[in-house]
Amino acid sequence: MRKKIEALFNNENILALIFAIIMIVLIVFTADTSPTWIYQGF
Repeated sequence: MRKKIEALFNNENILALIFAIIMIVLIVFTADTSPTWIYQGF
């Protein structure tokens, strides 16, 4: 069981997880402000 957990948390997976969390946070924060810059052009 422990080897499976260690295999899941190797460097590549940790980097991918951090990248995914950053992308989700960016999407959530920009989703609140997106209507303002979308509708500015009209």
